[in-house]
Amino acid sequence: MGDRMNPLRRLCSDLQNFLARRGRHDIRTYLRVFNLTRQTVLAQSVELADTSAKRRKGLLGRERLGPGEGLWIVPCESVHTIGMKFPIDIVYLDRKHRIKKIGYAVPAWRLSACLTAHSVLELASGTIRETETEPGDRLEFSPVCALAASGSTTSGNIQ
Repeated sequence: MGDRMNPLRRLCSDLQNFLARRGRHDIRTYLRVFNLTRQTVLAQSVELADTSAKRRKGLLGRERLGPGEGLWIVPCESVHTIGMKFPIDIVYLDRKHRIKKIGYAVPAWRLSACLTAHSVLELASGTIRETETEPGDRLEFSPVCALAASGSTTSGNIQ
């Protein structure tokens, strides 16, 4: 990436690094998820869970997951819905973001795994059926930059 990085992505990265150096550790990264195979948007506001703490917490403690929202857990090959208050759609992805397995409207108190997956995308229940997403489809993730958990956001696609 280096010098060829999208200017918006570079700005987001620079701002996140600046805030992190100033002691603000509640910086979240949000993504837009697009199904390249079906040419449909799966979600507009997907939080990235790429640290041990974020992966452990997942969606626990939330009352719901609204339309267009989700959580992308990287790396991950299994999830549970123990203690959750709402059902979710689960999408298992390989390293090239190709869908390996799907779970539809998975209710609370369930375990799910795909040992060949590299990451898991958790979406609002019904998203997969509404977008007609299927195993084998390829997804694209583009950044929606968040300065801090309570700050304003700026969005843009990676070129």
